[in-house]
Amino acid sequence: MEWVEVTARTVDEAREKALDLLGVEEGDTELEVLAEPKMGLFGRLREEARVRARLLPAVPRSKDDKPRQRRGAGRGPKDSVAADSPPPAGPGPAVKRPAARVAAVDRGDAGNEPKDEPKMEPTMVDDRVEVPVAEQAEVAKRFVEGLLATMEIEGAATEIVLLDESTAEVRVTGEDLGTLIGPKGATLLALQDLARTVVQRQTSARSGRLLLDVAGYRQMRKEKLEHFTKQVAQDVLASGTPAAFEPMAAADRKIIHDTANAIEGISTSSEGEDPRRHVVVHPA
Repeated sequence: MEWVEVTARTVDEAREKALDLLGVEEGDTELEVLAEPKMGLFGRLREEARVRARLLPAVPRSKDDKPRQRRGAGRGPKDSVAADSPPPAGPGPAVKRPAARVAAVDRGDAGNEPKDEPKMEPTMVDDRVEVPVAEQAEVAKRFVEGLLATMEIEGAATEIVLLDESTAEVRVTGEDLGTLIGPKGATLLALQDLARTVVQRQTSARSGRLLLDVAGYRQMRKEKLEHFTKQVAQDVLASGTPAAFEPMAAADRKIIHDTANAIEGISTSSEGEDPRRHVVVHPA
């Protein structure tokens, strides 16, 4: 996956801009701070902060590649534009931490340590492993199929689609699947997070990205957001007044950024902090 590089007044702002460009949450990316902001005389900004980011690669990291740490609105400033978007996604599943495994010395029947053998020092072992995203998707697919059976949803079919070398999508098709989508896609987002958690616990995977789609909801959602964004952009061009969308997940914000920035005379920015982070469309 190619790196994207962005600049902003602060490191935090640059981080958020990079995440918006990639359309993912911070837990799915590698982030590097290339330069801190530099201030000039009288507190004026002389040089902006620079950050680069990319999706977590599907190949193992080298020994020298240190793991990244996770950090733990209206037309104009008044009114927000509603786009029937799903509620902001909650925090993704927790990354599994390295487990400490202590290599113990064999003990005799009486419980005494053999005098001839030295004591072994505790050894830290990182039990996270590189698992191909296709194998992770198989685990997620079995979880979804088990869920469908438990909910007694009949006639639904599941399939795995590899979107790229590090991203897989489990798709569910059938009739009467609205229960799995929920209001504004809230249930779908929750099921996706749950499937990711199951995969991490069963495989200890450390890279790759899993998506879940039900009845083509994601594609329909994308088309609807693109259409709505174009309407908002035309209103902004006509009035010269910025318009803010309601808070939404990073993937939805990326759709708005990509659509609006393809229109001449329009620029966008993301403002606020999760879960209230939202996109503002400006006249360029």
